[in-house]
Order: sequence, then C-alpha cells, then structure tokens
Amino acid sequence: MKAQLGDVLVVESPTTGVGKRDGEIVGLHHEDGTPPYEVRWSDTHEVTLVFPGPDAHLRHVERTRGKPVTDRGGAATD
Repeated sequence: MKAQLGDVLVVESPTTGVGKRDGEIVGLHHEDGTPPYEVRWSDTHEVTLVFPGPDAHLRHVERTRGKPVTDRGGAATD
C-alpha cells in the first residue's frame, strides 16, 4: 500500500451492518508512501495515526499540477 497526500483511506468494517469509514491522508511518515499515515476522518474530522490493516484500501486521487481534481460537489474524485 503506497499513498500520496490527498488520497483517501477506506476501512471496511468486518461487522455486518456497520458501514465503512474513510478519511483523507494528510501526513506521510515515509517518502515511499508506505504506512503509517496521518488520516483526517470524514465523520469526525479528527486526525489520527493509522497503520492500515487488511480491511483497508486506498482511493488514489487524480492530480493536475500537484493539486487534486475535484467533482462539482467539491469532493475529490478517483
């Protein structure tokens, strides 16, 4: 798993009926983009240090000139 700033980390819940959680990667601890990541969660806006498990995946954000490309609603697209 290799991320860039602005990518979205999605964590699927192993519990039935519990939704997934996602957040923007706002900090990297390794130049090669490997974990851990500092993630700003979309539900709480809290920033936490995350070591993603097997239930996590990345949504890479397309960038133009180093800036994320967003859809009309302001959300980053992938």
